[in-house]
Amino acid sequence: MHFLTNYVEMAAMVLFGIGFTTLLLHRNMIKKIIGFSIMDNAIFLFLAAKGYVEGRTAPIVVDGVQSVEAYINPIPAGLVLTGIVVSVSVTALMLSLTVRLYRRYHTLDIDEITAMCRQEDDK
Repeated sequence: MHFLTNYVEMAAMVLFGIGFTTLLLHRNMIKKIIGFSIMDNAIFLFLAAKGYVEGRTAPIVVDGVQSVEAYINPIPAGLVLTGIVVSVSVTALMLSLTVRLYRRYHTLDIDEITAMCRQEDDK
């Protein structure tokens, strides 16, 4: 019965698994970046689900209610927002490096790029 109450956490774990297998099994750089992004989003979903408490509201004092039990913890939400900003920056960097690699080697296959790099080093 815990699966019914923790379905969001289960969905986050499934998404993380999908992203991880995509990252490991594909040779295409764009697909690897997509897998990494799916993993990031799964972690954000998990943190947001853990930070939510049924029956509580956002930590904004309304009507003079200052009891800690009336509000959710704002730290997971702050971590998720910070993580999203970092994730977007890392994804942009990975995509820009992928564009540079494509312009130089005319392929997105990581194995072919590695082989071409080794051929350049041997010369």
